[in-house]
Amino acid sequence: MTSPTHRRRPPTAQQFVLAEVRRAITSGQLEPGAPIRQEALAEQFGVSRLPLREALKSLEAEGLVVHEAHRGYFVAELSLADLREVYRIRQLLEAEAVRQASEHLDGPALAALEAAQHEVEQAAAAGDVSAMTAANRRFHFALYATAGMPRLARLITTLWDATDAYRSLYYGEPANREHVVQEHRTILDALRGGDPERAVRLLDEHRSHAVAALESVLHQD
Repeated sequence: MTSPTHRRRPPTAQQFVLAEVRRAITSGQLEPGAPIRQEALAEQFGVSRLPLREALKSLEAEGLVVHEAHRGYFVAELSLADLREVYRIRQLLEAEAVRQASEHLDGPALAALEAAQHEVEQAAAAGDVSAMTAANRRFHFALYATAGMPRLARLITTLWDATDAYRSLYYGEPANREHVVQEHRTILDALRGGDPERAVRLLDEHRSHAVAALESVLHQD
């Protein structure tokens, strides 16, 4: 794991550790099933075990890590059935979010999507998986937030959190990064053109490509 010392720390040690462990998981530095060595991480981050334990509890609530008695914390693993279920539920919820958002997509909302897409493209070109994961989330949630349905957004957030560790496996391949960039562009075109149903169809294809790629990776295991 790369040293985090060059980054400005959030206000508390727990927030700092939470952000760093989440970044390690979403970037693929800590892969699904990997043990989380608390003593080593606490020493690396220059914190006591207490803020690390609190951060791990938060990540456990998000579904990113699991705790096993007498063994400690591990990065959460999903079966293929789990993965398919999460993406199927996302399909249903996100379709509603897009339809609702389309009624409120004004200039500033589109500008926020375009700004997030610019960050996605920059990260993809640089091969920065962690940055692309974060920018991709900003892109999608800039759209879902526009729906004005915070409870729906929270449900979608929970589903995204559960698969963050796998997103880095998808973005690790240059071809997949390029697919994401192109798919986002077509989704943006549909939204600019006032065609929410086309945007919904494109998002369905976007998710399907990710699931197919992840299924291939997981079958290899």
